[in-house]
Amino acid sequence: MDKNKLKKIELLLLDVDGVLTDGGIIYTDSGEEIKIFNSRDGLGIRLLQDAGVQVGIVTGRASRVLRHRCKNLRIDLLFDGIVDKSSVLQEICERTDIRPAHIAFVGDDLVDLPLFALIGVSIAVGDAHAVVKQKVDWVTAAFGGSGAVREICDEILKSKGLFDQIVEKMATTGLS
Repeated sequence: MDKNKLKKIELLLLDVDGVLTDGGIIYTDSGEEIKIFNSRDGLGIRLLQDAGVQVGIVTGRASRVLRHRCKNLRIDLLFDGIVDKSSVLQEICERTDIRPAHIAFVGDDLVDLPLFALIGVSIAVGDAHAVVKQKVDWVTAAFGGSGAVREICDEILKSKGLFDQIVEKMATTGLS
């Protein structure tokens, strides 16, 4: 991955199923949806936000559990239930005042391809669909729901020269 492109990222957009989760969805007998999120991904998101990089969600499925996770992670930029993910890019740019060239998007499947073509850095998780992995700027070593988002957050922070400083701060004072 080109570190100069990562250094310019001001907004990280994430898909959910297959990126923040392993893609599995559990339903209870009463029809409630359960998702498992990786806590290390969550810390990576918080560290990125604390460093001034915005984080948002663009996903095809809407769920209450996702809204709870976004509230926990202080993610206000949430676009769920979006069939055509590229259709919200203009609104995202207007709301954040960030140009597409300074946006990275992480996805895992064919529905993510149109948005990949419009932003600065396209990223697929390690277990993404084979076609998706061929068409992105970077494929993570980690799989979706298993630290891929943390890997991305760490690399963005490293490209900006902030990672070592954050590690030092965490070692002495913890998370703000």
